[in-house]
Amino acid sequence: MKSKAYLLIAVTCFFAACSGNQKPVDITKDSKKTTAKYNFCTVTEKALSSSARLPGQLIPFNEVNIFPKVNGFVKQLFVDRGSIVKKGQLLVILEAPEMESQLQAANSRYLQQKETAQASKEKYQRLKDAAKEPGSVSPLDLDNAAAKMKADEAMAQSEYSNVASVRTMQGYLHIYAPFDGMIVQRNVSPGALVAPGKATDQPMLILQDIHKMRLEVQIPEDYVDKVDLSKPVSFTFNAMPGQQQTAKISRSANALGSMRSEAIEIDVLNKNGALKPGMYAEVNIPMLSGAKSLLVPNDAIIRSTEKEYIIRDSNGKADLVDVKEGLASNNSTEVFGNLKANDKVLLHASDEIKQGDQLN
Repeated sequence: MKSKAYLLIAVTCFFAACSGNQKPVDITKDSKKTTAKYNFCTVTEKALSSSARLPGQLIPFNEVNIFPKVNGFVKQLFVDRGSIVKKGQLLVILEAPEMESQLQAANSRYLQQKETAQASKEKYQRLKDAAKEPGSVSPLDLDNAAAKMKADEAMAQSEYSNVASVRTMQGYLHIYAPFDGMIVQRNVSPGALVAPGKATDQPMLILQDIHKMRLEVQIPEDYVDKVDLSKPVSFTFNAMPGQQQTAKISRSANALGSMRSEAIEIDVLNKNGALKPGMYAEVNIPMLSGAKSLLVPNDAIIRSTEKEYIIRDSNGKADLVDVKEGLASNNSTEVFGNLKANDKVLLHASDEIKQGDQLN
């Protein structure tokens, strides 16, 4: 029993001696602090030629809602949706029986007044011939006859004008095409009662000139003074991918609309009729910024949900400068802010750098 106790004591002392010879291992090594290396660039000042990619929509060069000028019934309809028409072509004939009665009444009044005017003229001529004998006709009677003749002639002329007016109204029963184009909508049928309407009313026909069309583009307010009118624009229709076309800007509104944008138009020839009103296009508008634009590489701008800024090197310390982006190209972006040419700014910056941090 004592021998077992001595053996236990010896083993315990052996392990205690072994553990006492081991030194604790320090697993936390002092890490050497390394200074971050930053890349810098400079703010340049020059004109930035670029372009803006904006959506556009095709609209007809001319479009008109055709209404009748007088009340009537549709007697004959010579066109339908999709009909190609020429200027002056007869489209619709209306009928209004009461107009024929009005014309006959006006013509009767004119003939009656014409006879009265002729009789007055003959009476005045007889008195004038008789007045050649002294004392045969008083001057007052001669003057009254002349006045009566002129009044009757004026009334006859008035009745003639009424006849011409009724005939003009009758002419309105025939409706002609005001220009070459295509009928894109027909809203009436023979026998329908039609009447002159307002712009908000439904027209009889809608005529569009699609031989030449307008590509309308809305230029945002920030870009309206930067559009380069001397250069052609390029555009591609969404329905015709890969078919790029070029043309020059034909006209501009020179005013901002309700959407704070200016409308410009590009005339597009529709030679084969493949273009349709309402088609959308991606338009590349050439733009030229002012001569004193400040440019920085695209990677120098830090964009966050709150702001856009650039980190400037101010005596070795970070200076965060808020900027607003302008035109952009493949490598450079126009910026507006508290910057000047040749300022040293940080390239490939991140939002981890704070105001006043050391940059070297």
